[in-house]
Amino acid sequence: MNYNLSQVPERTSQPREEGLTMVMDKGLSVREVENMISVSQPHIDIVKLGWATSFVTPNLDEKLAVYRAANIPVYFGGTLFEAFVVRNQFDDFRRLLDRYKLSYAEVSDGSVDMHQDEKCEYIRTLAKEVTVLSEVGSKDEEKIIPPYKWIQLMKSELEAGAWKVIGEAREAGNVGLFRSSGEVRQGLVEEILTQIPNEKILWEAPQKAQQVWFVKLLGANVNLGNIASNDIIPLETIRLGLRGDTFSHFLNQETKQKWKLSAK
Repeated sequence: MNYNLSQVPERTSQPREEGLTMVMDKGLSVREVENMISVSQPHIDIVKLGWATSFVTPNLDEKLAVYRAANIPVYFGGTLFEAFVVRNQFDDFRRLLDRYKLSYAEVSDGSVDMHQDEKCEYIRTLAKEVTVLSEVGSKDEEKIIPPYKWIQLMKSELEAGAWKVIGEAREAGNVGLFRSSGEVRQGLVEEILTQIPNEKILWEAPQKAQQVWFVKLLGANVNLGNIASNDIIPLETIRLGLRGDTFSHFLNQETKQKWKLSAK
């Protein structure tokens, strides 16, 4: 940090297991990646090349080299994994990870109906080669998965070897964990947390109100994903109570009373 402030929550240090910020790269240019890293590198833990954007992004090798030089792990979006699987090209997907020297991979079934045993087998196979993130939840807003099923899926995928399980929200934050309006399905999240450790979950939360909600519920070191490149530093200020939405959240009671600040 550039200067000292008291009553600021302690952030975990990189490389970290908790407090992750996963950034969504939806087709940034090499120059845009360089610019993003120049100001946001301390706050970027991992980058996802959204859905199958890597298939059509020019200068992919050059862009990955920029991330690699900054020690920022990158992985291809789960939709690309699904695109390979439905075409019976899983081995080609594995070779693709080798070709681009990726040490992380996402396994998801948000666009296809995949039996859970089959999905876990993909996780087990890939976990022998790379660090796996597995995504739970459907991209279909009409498909509502009950809480007990979320819990069962997350447990089985962690047991299969996933490093983290991702709570689906899409890049817009309007499915899965959230209603079409973007409102958090609060009961779902709270029930999941009764069975799955918070540090094992990466919550997709692209909207500011969603990020605020999770920080207030789980603290500065909650794992959050699908963060836009221009929202990385704003999110960090939310985590630290340095934005109006969380301004009073981390202050002590004496300070709140002195300044008549709401505890909300």
